[in-house]
Order: sequence, then structure tokens, then C-alpha cells
Amino acid sequence: MWFAITGTDVPDSLERRKGARPAHIERLQKLLDEGRLFVAGAFPAIESEDPGPAGFTGSLILAQFPSQAEAEAWAKDDPYVAAGVYASVSIKPFRKALPAA
Repeated sequence: MWFAITGTDVPDSLERRKGARPAHIERLQKLLDEGRLFVAGAFPAIESEDPGPAGFTGSLILAQFPSQAEAEAWAKDDPYVAAGVYASVSIKPFRKALPAA
């Protein structure tokens, strides 16, 4: 099943994000290589592709896992969690409606 993993950043998370980003992207690349990643990206703090020092307010990952428990375990081990980037993480089952496959 697909799961929406949403992380909400702590204030002033930009430097923490920068430090943990390579390991974070490496894990996402593994999901992509396995055909289990639908989309992943960050929420800029301002309306800009490159928010500069304004940074980001969080992230969204839509990925496939065998169960909610496995999605939660994967999210718990994310480098952004270990680096203190996220104040909170939400994991919800996701069912795609459109566009049709």
C-alpha cells in the first residue's frame, strides 16, 4: 500500500537539513530504485523553488510499504529525524484516485 509520510520541520531547520540531506536522499533513491517511491519533496517556507535562507517547513514522501508498521519504522530511521530536522512526522495510508494509472 502507498503511504503519505509528512515531516514538519522545527524552526530554523535549514542547516540541519543541509547536513542530513545526502543520507536522506540516499534512502529515497533506494526506494526509487525498488519502484516504491511515487514522489518526494520539500515544502519551501516561501513561494520559491529556492527559498534560500527562509528554508523549508517540512517534507512529503509518497512511498509503498507492506504495512503501516513498516512505513513507520522506515520513517523513524530517516536521517532528518536523527538530525532533529522534524518536530513531528505523520504517516497515513494513501489511495491514489487520479490520474488513473
